Amino acid sequence: MSLLAGDDGLARPAWAATDPLMRDYYDREWGMPVRDETGLFERLSLEAFQSGLSWSTILRKRPAFREAFHGFEADAVARFDEDDTARLLADARIVRNRRKIAATIQNARATVALREAEGLASLIWSFQPAATPTPTTFAEVPTQSAESIALSKELKRRGFAHVGPTTMHALMEAVGIIDTHLLGSHRRGSSGIWAADGSRA
Repeated sequence: MSLLAGDDGLARPAWAATDPLMRDYYDREWGMPVRDETGLFERLSLEAFQSGLSWSTILRKRPAFREAFHGFEADAVARFDEDDTARLLADARIVRNRRKIAATIQNARATVALREAEGLASLIWSFQPAATPTPTTFAEVPTQSAESIALSKELKRRGFAHVGPTTMHALMEAVGIIDTHLLGSHRRGSSGIWAADGSRA
């Protein structure tokens, strides 16, 4: 499976070709650079919640996640206590998984602690590779890389949880650290970070 042409004539992968919400996410957000702490903490958190679920499920719940987690402001989430955990577990609008909720609170505290060093954004972006994949089909899109494995290990060393190599690879795709848009997609090379041929722009 490769690309489908939409009614606007633009080529997109199948997952972004029909559902209006996913299509808008693909066209406007996925793969565009995110370099601020709050934006990266949100996406790291949502990628962890997505594990085992479809991204469309998480995307539909994102407004509720943002409300429940106070806009993913790390300082606010780092102060969450057992009452907040109980509140989140009772909130049917989000994914009610105790381990993932606990990991998000733990990761908020780790994010705050990182400010005394290089900070979350600088740490994550330091794992940007020298080149990015150039897939023509979904079968050629990797789910892990040497960089995502290394990022996972480093985040765990810094006190983060639910940050496995596959989850970190998905994060790197989502925030522009790598470009896994299929060759021929109208979004390929659109981030300003990568050229269409996989080299740095």
